Amino acid sequence: MTTDKGLAGQQDTSLNMPGQEESAYDMALQQFDEAAEVLGLNQGVAEYLRRPQRELTVNFPVRMDSGDIRMFTGYRVQHNLARGPAKGGIRYHPRVSLDEVRALAMWMTWKCAVSNIPYGGAKGGVSFDPKPMSQNELERLTRRYASDISVLIGPERDIPAPDVNTNPQVMAWIMDTYSMHLGYSVPGVVTGKPVEIGGSLGRLDATGRGCMIVAAKELARKGKSLDGATVAVQGLGNVGYNAARLLEAQGCRIIAVTDSSGGCYLDPGAAPALDIEKLRAWKAKGMPLVECPGVDGITNDELLAMPCDILVLAALEGQITPKNAAAVRAVTIVEGANGPITPGADAILEDMGVQVVPDILANAGGVVASYFEWVQGLQHDFWERQEVEQRLEKVMSRAFEQVVAMAQEKRITMRKAALLLGISRVVKAIELRGIYP
Repeated sequence: MTTDKGLAGQQDTSLNMPGQEESAYDMALQQFDEAAEVLGLNQGVAEYLRRPQRELTVNFPVRMDSGDIRMFTGYRVQHNLARGPAKGGIRYHPRVSLDEVRALAMWMTWKCAVSNIPYGGAKGGVSFDPKPMSQNELERLTRRYASDISVLIGPERDIPAPDVNTNPQVMAWIMDTYSMHLGYSVPGVVTGKPVEIGGSLGRLDATGRGCMIVAAKELARKGKSLDGATVAVQGLGNVGYNAARLLEAQGCRIIAVTDSSGGCYLDPGAAPALDIEKLRAWKAKGMPLVECPGVDGITNDELLAMPCDILVLAALEGQITPKNAAAVRAVTIVEGANGPITPGADAILEDMGVQVVPDILANAGGVVASYFEWVQGLQHDFWERQEVEQRLEKVMSRAFEQVVAMAQEKRITMRKAALLLGISRVVKAIELRGIYP
C-alpha cells in the first residue's frame, strides 16, 4: 500500500481544476442555504449548522531525511456532533486549506445522516505534496500531526479515516501514535487501518463499491442494466480504480480513464474496453497513463466531455463548473469524489437532463464501511468479507431509495433530495437533544 516514495492514495489528486470560481466552502454553504430555505429552518438553527462546531489549526515541525527542519500546517474540523461522534477522513494535498476542510466536514455531516449511521461530520488534512517525500518523512509528519490533533480525536469523540493521499499505513501510524500517548492500544481511534491491527475486510474498496451499487440502482430505475454500459472514470486512485474494477465486473465497458498526467481512451464502437488492471500496473510503475501503449491519449477536459452512459468523478472538488458543464455528454454522473460539481454547473446539468448521483450518497460506502469497522472493533467480533459487502449493499440501497423517493415526491434533483434528507435528520437530532445549557 505504501511505496518508497509517496503514497498509494484514496483518489487521484493532481487533476486540473477547470475554471474553479468558488471555494469548496462557498459551494457547501450555497447548497446548505438552498436546502435550509426549502426546509424552512429556524434562523438560529440554520446559523448553527452553517458553522463548524470546532476548528483546530496546527503548525508543526518535521525533520526531513536531509536533517533540515520543515514547517507544515494541518487542520482538523468538527462540523456537528448531534448524531454521534465526529467522523471524517484525513487528506494530504497541496490544496488543503481551512475552508476546504470546513466544507468537507459539513458534507460528512450530511453524508452520515443520509446513510443513517450515528456519526457527525469531521475532516482533517495537511497542506503539502506527499509525492516527493520518503516513507520515513511521511511517517514522521503523520505522527507529529496525529500528536497535535490528539486533543480532539478519540474512539468515542472523533474517528479519522483515509482520504486523498492517505491509506491504511497512515492510519496505522496515527493509531500507534495515539496509543503510545495513552500507554495501551486503541484500535478504534481510526478506521481504514490494516486488517492485521483491527481493520475490516472490505473497507479498502468500499467507496468504489458504493459507487457501483448506486450506479446499478440508477440504471435499474431507468429499466437498464450495467451490462454493456459505457463508463468513463476521472481519477485512478483507490476510489476510481475500485469503481472501475467493480463496474467492469458487472459487465460495463470502461472506455476512458484519466489521472494527473492525462489519460487514455478507446473508441467504444471500434475497440474492446480498457484493461483496468493493465492501466493500474502501468501507473504503479510511476508511468503516465497517457503514455500507456496500445491506447489513445486523452486530456481531462476531453474525458469530461466523453459520450458515455456513466461518468465517475473520483478526483477532487470543482471539476465540472459553468465553464465546461455544457460539454458534458454523460447520461449519468456518479460523484465518487466530494464536491466535484459546482452549484452553477449543477443547474446547467439539470437543464440538460444529466442525472447526477450526488457525493453525499454516491461515495458514502467508505464511511458506512468505516462504521462497520468501528462496530466490529468495539465488539471485538470481526465479520467475513461477504457479510461486510452484504451489509454495505443494504445500507447503500436503502439510502438510494429514500433519496429517490424524496426527489420524486418534491420533484427535485437527487442532490437537493439528499441534502434535505440529511439536513432534516441532523435538525431532528438537535431538536431532541436540545441546546445546552
